Amino acid sequence: QVQLMESGGGLMQAGGSLRLSCAASGRAFSFYNMGWFRQAPGKERKFVAAISWSGTTYYADSMEGRFTISRDNAKKTVYLQMNMLKPEDTAVYYCAADSGPDYGPLDQSYGMDYWGKGTLVTVSS
Repeated sequence: QVQLMESGGGLMQAGGSLRLSCAASGRAFSFYNMGWFRQAPGKERKFVAAISWSGTTYYADSMEGRFTISRDNAKKTVYLQMNMLKPEDTAVYYCAADSGPDYGPLDQSYGMDYWGKGTLVTVSS
């Protein structure tokens, strides 16, 4: 069982930056594919960014260039640096993990095995 705990959400003005963190349990973290998804009020959950166990990164088109995903295997933590925030970035952000070994697609919710409870990001205009 893998537990994920997000932190770093909050209220930010448009144009500002936030860094989300996701701390994971599990001894094999370095072999997990990790992702961030978000869900805006009244909308479905959507892919934001992902990083494979080998370090390859993937981004949703609307986030590339503004958001950066990274991981620190020693700390069992994945990060999402969010810059140039926009009001439409307001959502609950969820961390997700695919523990493998049969890895699913990184940009799809069904490809992930474990989920955190989410952290709320609110961007004011």
